[in-house]
Amino acid sequence: MELHDVWFVLIAVLWTGYFFLEGFDFGVGVLTRLLARDRAEKRVLINTIGPVWDGNEVWLLTAGGATFAAFPEWYATLFSGFYLPLLVILLCLIVRGVAFEYRVKRPEERWQRNWETAIFWTSLIPAFLWGVAFGNIVHGVKIDRDLEYVGTVWDLLNPYALLGGLVTLTLFTFHGTVFTALKTVGDIRERARTLALRVGLVTAVLALAFLVWTQADSGDGKSLVALVVAVAALVVALAANQAGREGWAFALSGVTIVAAVAMLFLTLFPNVMPSTLDADWSLTVTNASSSPYTLKIMTWLAAIATPVVLLYQGWTYWVFRKRIGTQHIAETAH
Repeated sequence: MELHDVWFVLIAVLWTGYFFLEGFDFGVGVLTRLLARDRAEKRVLINTIGPVWDGNEVWLLTAGGATFAAFPEWYATLFSGFYLPLLVILLCLIVRGVAFEYRVKRPEERWQRNWETAIFWTSLIPAFLWGVAFGNIVHGVKIDRDLEYVGTVWDLLNPYALLGGLVTLTLFTFHGTVFTALKTVGDIRERARTLALRVGLVTAVLALAFLVWTQADSGDGKSLVALVVAVAALVVALAANQAGREGWAFALSGVTIVAAVAMLFLTLFPNVMPSTLDADWSLTVTNASSSPYTLKIMTWLAAIATPVVLLYQGWTYWVFRKRIGTQHIAETAH
């Protein structure tokens, strides 16, 4: 296997890790409006992800940096062609981070309520737009002979990509719901399990339609296996949730995300951005990659740094592993 193939796999792993981890905290952000009945329950939900949300975003920074270094042509075409949706995602992530930090800086209810509203919208919008972006990456966009995107932002809002956005939004919300059931106690835990069933059924229908469309469009035997694993894991996750096995439900919802993202990258390879104008103009792992020397240096750095990142992030989750409920929330709002 060539180094550019290795880095395609590594970037796929980074995006998978990002969607697995950031997926549930996007979902929890959405639940602040869908599940919480009062401000105390909103604070419970926010506290479940409070210690980890910023660490989860490290995976996005690493995925973006690795794409820039390993596949500069891919990075240039992607970030110029998808400029507006990626800018919206970036702004949402900035506001979201500020909302987490500033929400408790003042005691007024209106101040905190406004920041909680910001958390909801800045969780929902990126959860949708990431699906739209990856739907276009897999399905293909208008790339000319100079390897530049020549379409418009409206070309990105096609039926396949919009369906992909609905899938990521509902799947992340389901992932966040089972995470909430795993991390909370009391009435909110029971209601999270009930909501997980409803959201999970909607997710199953949308995900099946999207993955079957993907398979029919550009799939092969390997992607078909990933499709079956994704759908089966989602079904078993729903069963585990109904049985009150929150740990298994969360793990299996994570397997669904991993298998679904793996399927997208399997159907994409050896392309990194297919051209809908001419297949010969597609960006591939060969014509979009950096020099072999650059990839070699990156491989050594990744081999040293990745275990360190995994260790400290795993330690963080271990430290903050216990459940919380409204009884753990102080009565004062500040």
